[in-house]
Amino acid sequence: MKIKIFDTTLRDGEQAPGFTMHPKEKLDIALKLESMKADAIEAGFPASSKADFLSVKEISENIKYSSVAALARSTTSDIDCAWEAVKDAKFPIIHTFIATSPIHLKYKLKMTEDEVLDSIAFHVKYAKSKCPFLKYAFEDATRTPKEFLLKAIKTAVKAGADCINIADTVGYSTPKETSELISLIKSEVDVKISVHCHNDLGLATANTLAAIEAGANEFDCSIIGLGERAGNASLEEVVMAIKTRYPQFELSTETKQIYSASKLVSSIVGIKLPPFKTIVGSNAFAHEAGIHQHGVLENRATYELMNPDDIGIPQNKLLLGKHSGKHAFLELIGEMGYSLTDEETAFYFEKFKELAERKKIVTRRDIDALLINLSRHAIKRTYTLTDYEIMSYKNQATAEITLSSGDKQHVEKMSGDGPVDAAFKAINSLTGQNFVLHDYSIHSVTEGKDALGEATVKLALNDKIMTGKGISTDVLEASIIAYLNAVNKLISDGGDL
Repeated sequence: MKIKIFDTTLRDGEQAPGFTMHPKEKLDIALKLESMKADAIEAGFPASSKADFLSVKEISENIKYSSVAALARSTTSDIDCAWEAVKDAKFPIIHTFIATSPIHLKYKLKMTEDEVLDSIAFHVKYAKSKCPFLKYAFEDATRTPKEFLLKAIKTAVKAGADCINIADTVGYSTPKETSELISLIKSEVDVKISVHCHNDLGLATANTLAAIEAGANEFDCSIIGLGERAGNASLEEVVMAIKTRYPQFELSTETKQIYSASKLVSSIVGIKLPPFKTIVGSNAFAHEAGIHQHGVLENRATYELMNPDDIGIPQNKLLLGKHSGKHAFLELIGEMGYSLTDEETAFYFEKFKELAERKKIVTRRDIDALLINLSRHAIKRTYTLTDYEIMSYKNQATAEITLSSGDKQHVEKMSGDGPVDAAFKAINSLTGQNFVLHDYSIHSVTEGKDALGEATVKLALNDKIMTGKGISTDVLEASIIAYLNAVNKLISDGGDL
């Protein structure tokens, strides 16, 4: 049986606090999901803001093979907005929802069960009059009395819903309960079933698999489990669990892109994956214990269920050096799954040569770090770092920063508690904006004293927060670049969230 993937990284994933994405970054993720052959991409919640509407619309106009979905509450205005955003998609979906649990009816909706049923019937028909495919979700379904949930589902199906979505909104259910619920629905109603499992008790993947075993046709997920509170079912976990343990189920996913997709999303939202993160963590295929190492050397299957190559993890070995030519560079990045335009090739080959001059050893992980933030739709760069000079002694430092903007250069010198503080203050002064630093971190991308350092900042301006990344063998340079990247996102037109 074919199981469909409904990815909600761009909708539920972005709702996680502090994980706001720039519209151009959303488009990059959507295109990555399409290249992974995700069946449907939930691009956003158009009624939530003008920026989200425009982002969903842009994604709808650019995605050619996957379905594009827009979320809408059960209101005509939300449905109208969702349709306007996705109507140009090749395969549009409106994803409408309403809560059904007693606690939601009493405290959030302030509606009776009959009023909810009337709303479902009316809004399903209304949405179907606009969009050829309607997915109707029942929020907090797993805490809804089964008798009423079945009434609600039958009402939606009778009104024309093409797929119903059973949402474990607060991660309340257990695998046994999930299996029983899906089996009950299957026995009562002839309709496609999707499940949306949250991870509050760490059971999202288990509940999703239980639902599929019981007959669910589709599952909601997000890359690296991104989502509200503890997140959603992780795309990589469910996909690889099915590939590894459930050969009777068919998926269209291109698994060799899982690692790069995970790195892309984690980089955009500014989080470092824990080393023990399933499937894509740095320790997922690492072996330190002697007995494990011996077994893996004899046969990898002794301690590995999957081959790291199956999910596209680059092998960390020396491949290129400062004397390597463009042909070798292109051959390598093509093998790693990247495809660059002539302009991008020229830009990143120069970056590679600069890195090769600084490092004695250049690995695939180094190159992956350079390319992982490759954006097909570049964010407007109002400011570019031209030069910097840092002087530091004990608890005092000064930073002189030179930025270019258009054909002009601007220089500012500021003092601070340390070199990073001084540099950030200088950038604020140069731009004339009071950017507020919410978070700052730096870590090594690769090994050795000449390793690449990756800096991440979360920067706020008014009510907007954006993440910036910077990579360099010089951690101060990486920090300045990261700060500037966040600055450019916050002041670009597309970043008006």
